[in-house]
Amino acid sequence: MTNKSILGAMFLIFIGIIFGVVLVSNFHFGVTPGFAGDPQVKIGAPSQVNNPDYKALSKAYIEVSKAVSPTVVSITVTTKEKKKSAGDMRDFFHFFGPEGQMPEQTPQVEGGSGFVISADGYIMTNNHVVADADANKIEVTFSDGSKEKAKITGTDPTTDLAIIKVDGKDLPASALGNSDDLEIGEMVLAIGNPLGLQGTVTAGIVSAIGRNIGILQERGGLGIENFIQTDAAINPGNSGGPLVNLKGEVVGINSAIATTNARYQGYGFAIPINLAKAVAEDIIKSGKVRRAYVGLQMYQVSPAMAKALGLDKPEGALVQKIEDKSPAESAGLKEKDIILAIDGKEMKTPSDVQTYIARKHPGEEVMFKIFRDGKTFDKKVTLQQRKDAVAVKDDGQDDQSGGDSQDETSPQSMTFENLGITVQQMTSQDKKKNSVDNGLIVSESKPYGEAFNNGITTGNILIEADKQILNSPKDLKKIIDKRKPGDAILFRVKRGDGIGFFAVQIPKD
Repeated sequence: MTNKSILGAMFLIFIGIIFGVVLVSNFHFGVTPGFAGDPQVKIGAPSQVNNPDYKALSKAYIEVSKAVSPTVVSITVTTKEKKKSAGDMRDFFHFFGPEGQMPEQTPQVEGGSGFVISADGYIMTNNHVVADADANKIEVTFSDGSKEKAKITGTDPTTDLAIIKVDGKDLPASALGNSDDLEIGEMVLAIGNPLGLQGTVTAGIVSAIGRNIGILQERGGLGIENFIQTDAAINPGNSGGPLVNLKGEVVGINSAIATTNARYQGYGFAIPINLAKAVAEDIIKSGKVRRAYVGLQMYQVSPAMAKALGLDKPEGALVQKIEDKSPAESAGLKEKDIILAIDGKEMKTPSDVQTYIARKHPGEEVMFKIFRDGKTFDKKVTLQQRKDAVAVKDDGQDDQSGGDSQDETSPQSMTFENLGITVQQMTSQDKKKNSVDNGLIVSESKPYGEAFNNGITTGNILIEADKQILNSPKDLKKIIDKRKPGDAILFRVKRGDGIGFFAVQIPKD
């Protein structure tokens, strides 16, 4: 082969290589080769956010989930054959049930959550998870899929708590925190088994504390409520599972939701762990709760109430009624006292008082800080065993009902526009029917009027105003005429079988 032929062949090979490269790259020089006709696509852009803390927050969520999830269990129960009516479930506040359905008359398989509180197998959950269970048909499923039969150690309907037990040793147990230290806005995680989805973790914040939603109606309505409110998503099946802080400590037991469709709509409610710990310790020791009581009916102090009683700001719990022969009576507490603190701990609501006492035992002493008649002082109270029926049943009699009989020449009724009420003089038949010796019937309480907004409604009986007995509308007029706009009047009011105090502020012009 001549040199000319060799050069010609090499030229053709070079041209072929160039031509092949062009075909493969589809004429897009400088682009990484790919499939013919498919140019490289660039999407997205580098992050413009420089936040070094995001990894720390994410890591906290991850570490808490890893630490707590092994202690959380799924509880499956077969209920006893029992028929429930629709009235067993509230229209707005719901305990978590199986898919929000009402059980039929035949036995049902239902479920909830719980968490291990001791290495030897004690598990905390809600009373309503196991209340209707066949005692021989409670099964616990652990995070690794293993299953164990469980027995009920004890229940406490008053707080909606229950302790069950499996045979075990060296089980991973939850760390229990201090719910008294919780603050609104604090980040929390809810862990449980909602809607049949095992090991679900959701995040949110503590949106309120000290909530009383009126859902615990067991034992004559004596439920102890001081719920933690959270917006962490919780649904049917979460019931009995833990609410934990970012230290991995259980601070609450998820129990109820605010909803119109038995599903998550923004808010859930958890029992504070400090109350639950006291209940659990009693149940494990003796199978029942040794609950103390003081024998009080209390009411939230409103701004008008504070003004009427001479308190600088609305705080504490107003004593409405004291049970006969109760620890409160023995200690010298009186109606219209305001409980500001117990053992140095501030009491902001009646629920705070109720929950604090529920954590104590009969025989213990507690120190009440009381506001009365413009003075603040301490009262030591020795707690007694709580009875099954501690609600005060008022006999309707007013101990200060002496004095002149009603003025027959006074008007039969009178309207007080500034308070938004019309009151009517009582006949002898009215007094007998309502078991009172004196008072004025509220024949009308205008919606959103001052009296209405402060709890006085149509049909109530005004027994006293500012400690003065009311026999006629004229008696009330004399009291109101002496007050100026902005002043508050304290009423003693009878409604149904109960008597309480309500304060109404005279509106300013």
